[in-house]
Amino acid sequence: MASSGKMEGPSAPALRRDPYEVLSVSRDSSDQEIKSAYRKLALKYHPDKNASNPEASELFKEVAYSYSILSDPEKRRQYDTAGFEALENEGMDMEIDLSNLGTVNTMFAALFSKLGVPIKTTVSPTVLEEAMNGTVTVRPLPVGTSAMGKVEKQSAHFFGVTISEEQAHSGIVVRATSVAQSKFKLLFFEQEINGGYGLALQEDSQKTGKVTSAGMYFLHFQVYRMDSTVNALAMAKDPEAAFFKRLEGLQPCEVSTLKPGTHIFAVYGTHS
Repeated sequence: MASSGKMEGPSAPALRRDPYEVLSVSRDSSDQEIKSAYRKLALKYHPDKNASNPEASELFKEVAYSYSILSDPEKRRQYDTAGFEALENEGMDMEIDLSNLGTVNTMFAALFSKLGVPIKTTVSPTVLEEAMNGTVTVRPLPVGTSAMGKVEKQSAHFFGVTISEEQAHSGIVVRATSVAQSKFKLLFFEQEINGGYGLALQEDSQKTGKVTSAGMYFLHFQVYRMDSTVNALAMAKDPEAAFFKRLEGLQPCEVSTLKPGTHIFAVYGTHS
């Protein structure tokens, strides 16, 4: 049953509703279902897309607050056990960890900051500031080509990918791979009015076979990632069972579209 009332703290919405109700998910929803619901609602209520709806920012904030509870296993357990009172006793403030979302529209980050919501990020503020100021060196990377290089920890290499109308219609995939199995992030930046670049998408590298890799999909159809946790030994012992176990682990990848023009990507080193 939904409850309402005032909450303490500047980071909480003025009215509170059951987080499960806000995100339209059930109490036994998986982490993936909660993430998916959050993404859809955050896009739906993003104030930039709702200029004529003054309530959008409050709805957006309520969605963010609900996600901050349900995305944290301990906070979710406390809420399930004793409702908002348990969280208030812990002195909970809203904090959104964008890294929990995998590839996510981190354009939300700037808006969260405006609403007084702390943002966890592992990308160096220096890199983000230089990008925002447009002082980074952007290397052209034609579609269909690749570039090699070493990225130092907390540094980034920027690339400009120019796509035609036909390529935008067909869709493109951008991938980065480390044969040294280094951990990194693949970043996508949007052009700002001031000429700088604002972080819009991020994808953490994952181990795939003998390499680590990260990809972004700018396509007009859904793409799925297959669970890589089923090892070769399990495949050899019972190939059929192992195959279906991997199919059960299929996860939808974040899919976006790009307009014709030049788009900015970067490879960011999280570990040397």
